[in-house]
Amino acid sequence: MKKILGLFSILALTVCSVQAQSISENAIGLRLGDNDGFGGEVSYQRHLGENNRLEVDLGWRDSNDVDAFKLVGLYQWVMPLDGNFNWFVGAGAGIGSFDAGENDGTFALVAGDIGIEYNFDIPLILSLDMRPELGFNDKYSDDLDLDIALGIRYQF
Repeated sequence: MKKILGLFSILALTVCSVQAQSISENAIGLRLGDNDGFGGEVSYQRHLGENNRLEVDLGWRDSNDVDAFKLVGLYQWVMPLDGNFNWFVGAGAGIGSFDAGENDGTFALVAGDIGIEYNFDIPLILSLDMRPELGFNDKYSDDLDLDIALGIRYQF
């Protein structure tokens, strides 16, 4: 009985350590999508616990019509699917600023996030996610935007 209990304990610790390694401590890269005209974002992820992390994304737009930036922070829960595949959900908020000639100002938003990711054996992670964002500013961002993006991040 002690041998079975010992073997079960070792197996449980092994599974827990494998589970804990499914999220890297840090990841930095790009999140490429439509993003309501912002296009790509610089993205940083920070491990917070066994199955959760913080993601911070900075996007900017520089065009003839409008110059703007947006900073979004998301708290994400990461769950394993199969092998190196994970899926995640998250919620967060953001702020931004825009300058469109005579119309300029700031805006706020709330966001959700759902997606899948693949952790390669090399320090690379690819993800595909959908982020619905609800903006709060009647001049620039006052509606629901669905942003689908591909993430490419270096893990360290």
